Amino acid sequence: MLAKGQTIAQWIEQLAPKSLAVPDDRIGLQLGTLRKEVANVLVSLDVTEAVVDEAIRLNAGLIIAHHAIIFRPLKDLQTDTPAGRLYEKLIKHDIAVYISHTNYDIVDGGMNDLMAQALELDQLKVLEKVHEDRLEKLVVFVPKTHLEPVRQAILDVGAGWIGEYSHCSFYSEGTGSFKPLEGTNPYIGSTGKMEEVEEVRLETVVPRSIKSRVLRTMLKAHPYEEVAYDIYPLQLEGKPSGLGRVGKLKDSMSLSALAEQVKSRFNVPHVRVVGSMDREVRKVAVLGGSGARYVKHALFHGADVLVTGDVDFHTAQDALAAGLCIIDPGHHAEKMFIPDVTTRLQQLAEQNSSKTIFHASGVHTEPFHFM
Repeated sequence: MLAKGQTIAQWIEQLAPKSLAVPDDRIGLQLGTLRKEVANVLVSLDVTEAVVDEAIRLNAGLIIAHHAIIFRPLKDLQTDTPAGRLYEKLIKHDIAVYISHTNYDIVDGGMNDLMAQALELDQLKVLEKVHEDRLEKLVVFVPKTHLEPVRQAILDVGAGWIGEYSHCSFYSEGTGSFKPLEGTNPYIGSTGKMEEVEEVRLETVVPRSIKSRVLRTMLKAHPYEEVAYDIYPLQLEGKPSGLGRVGKLKDSMSLSALAEQVKSRFNVPHVRVVGSMDREVRKVAVLGGSGARYVKHALFHGADVLVTGDVDFHTAQDALAAGLCIIDPGHHAEKMFIPDVTTRLQQLAEQNSSKTIFHASGVHTEPFHFM
């Protein structure tokens, strides 16, 4: 069974929800249709004409990329321009293009976590908060005999996280009363008769982003036909999510040694370095893509060095004067998107018994040559 395009889009959004993207980011379906079965999918960092040719050779009906092919509203679509020729070729070969950009950067396990993991950073924090997953209180009344099945079910799907503690809950015992009316099918009691049951008031916190999933799970695990539960808003701060990460190296090292690590582990041909090469550094901020405007954020978090791409001359001067080192591996360091997304989507396809194949692009889209 081949997966349909809409299903593949759901898998992508399972990995990196669209709600995480920064405002006005160009994500999602940008060209073509998802209303078709897809035998082959090509995963790429960019969509260039060479990438489209690769998709044609693979008979791919869908390209999943990190960088958008349409950044601004189109005033025209002239097929004798480079962009127009690209769109024409995609349309003629019925190849859809789907973009996962800042939502993939921000999500746990996405681009910025991959960069942090490559450098073995720990004690990670978000560099710039974009979203905050507000917490709500779930209170559900459960017959005493079913406390554990219901509690375990909702905690296993993500309820009950407080900071770095999971499976947090509270319960108190009491007596519930109810009268099943005509047409009901009560789990406990008889129609038309007042009942009193030993029940438990079970309380836990739920991130708003997964509230629907927790409620579905709770209702499925609960034995009652009609479940009594409440949701209360809380003033507690939830888990922040955002761009970039800040963490610490296991041991301090020279800026020169860290630059060599970045070059090797990000698999890039060169890096640009700002700062004294023999300076000892330990606290590191990372951000994929163009991160020049995050110098102040890195300084605010007390980072010794910022690892990001596309840093301009004047930003480098300002960072140096402020005491912040920079290692610039270029924008193309984000190519780690390709193997990560390819592997994870192939796993989801196999879990869903789909024969759709995901291919990692072998086209080198770095526009620069280094001499």
